[in-house]
Amino acid sequence: MSNNNNDPRTETLAETENFLVWKAEEPDGETTYHVELNNVTVHFFQEEWNEFLELARILK
Repeated sequence: MSNNNNDPRTETLAETENFLVWKAEEPDGETTYHVELNNVTVHFFQEEWNEFLELARILK
């Protein structure tokens, strides 16, 4: 498998048995965040991710 320069660089941020959060450094310089909840994946751009984290802090 070759590494294409157009492939995003990914990193797992957190993982449990049923959930996964990861980020991707896209070739265009954008960072996207992905929350996998069983069979649903929610995608965020950086600004949306920051707001989502604020929301999560309120839930504590």
